[in-house]
Amino acid sequence: MDSKTDNPSCLLYGPLDARFENRPVPTLDNPHDVIVKIAYTGVCGSDVHFWLRGGIRTFVSPSQPLTMGHEASGTIHAVGSAVTSLSPGDKVAIEPGYPCRRCERCKIGRYNLCPEMKFAADPPKLHGTLSRYFRLPADFCYRVPAGIGLDEAVLMEPLAVGVHAVRQADVRIGQKVVVFGAGTVGLFTAAVAREFGAGIVVSVDVLERKVAFAREFVGEGVSRTTIPDLGRSAEENAARLVEECGLGEGADIAIDASGAELSINTAIFALRKGGTYVQAGMGKRKIEFPISEMCEKEITAKGCFRYGAGDFDLGIHLVGQGKLKLAGLVSNVFPFEAATEAWEAAKRGEGIKTLIRGPD
Repeated sequence: MDSKTDNPSCLLYGPLDARFENRPVPTLDNPHDVIVKIAYTGVCGSDVHFWLRGGIRTFVSPSQPLTMGHEASGTIHAVGSAVTSLSPGDKVAIEPGYPCRRCERCKIGRYNLCPEMKFAADPPKLHGTLSRYFRLPADFCYRVPAGIGLDEAVLMEPLAVGVHAVRQADVRIGQKVVVFGAGTVGLFTAAVAREFGAGIVVSVDVLERKVAFAREFVGEGVSRTTIPDLGRSAEENAARLVEECGLGEGADIAIDASGAELSINTAIFALRKGGTYVQAGMGKRKIEFPISEMCEKEITAKGCFRYGAGDFDLGIHLVGQGKLKLAGLVSNVFPFEAATEAWEAAKRGEGIKTLIRGPD
């Protein structure tokens, strides 16, 4: 293939049905757009859901296959005539969704809730980043801080999710925060909570290797970790968590980055009266939930969807200032042609973050 005229892409036709095809190279129809040559695409839980089930809320089909991938980094390949902030060759992290900019949600600064959002690998609106070239508005590309490789730049997307979760929770100095799930988003959520001044940050996961990594990643003095007993109830696990981690009357804030029903229930029981709960992880669409506990404690509950205004900027600032270290987070890197193997590795829970190289 000619790298200038071909756009090899990995398309999903249905559950467990991925095919590698050559799609048209994007064109710069909008003068404010850029074309990025993709270096790496990260694998997240939603990719695994798509691989196994063909979608989450919306689904692919043989008549409407979809290029996968949304966590990505690369180099600027071409810029539109109105773009002045970026030049060909610039290394960038990608914010993979862009809104209409005109609706009420956009105008009040909550563009992540835009009903016309075009998000990478979201059927049927937009193909994803598992291709050689990807087009998007220039202001949704972020220059990579000095010293950060393009492999680590992929992590800016899950970091932005963690920033958004912490901002939704309104973490304050000295507060006690519990984060359920020690995957990439959970790790970043815990570390960002630390940077917002949390006095205690508890990371919870069912895997010992993940809580061990979290303990070091979040840092001594602030970090606590615990592994729930799957044979006990959510209420029993919450009581043990509060006692072992020295949370007194309970956590001020609980953030779920796992989507697991046991974690969600445990989080509500682990909160003090008047605490705040934020749901950042995606799981089953319907679960059992301790609604009476939430009412009796007057818990404030918030959703958390992707990222919004300033989240990428703040995450990149924290990395650029050395506040957040990215070393050790990328565990596996698969060649483009082995994308399905990368999804399977992520399904098995191997490592922390799995990447797929862009086409040569």
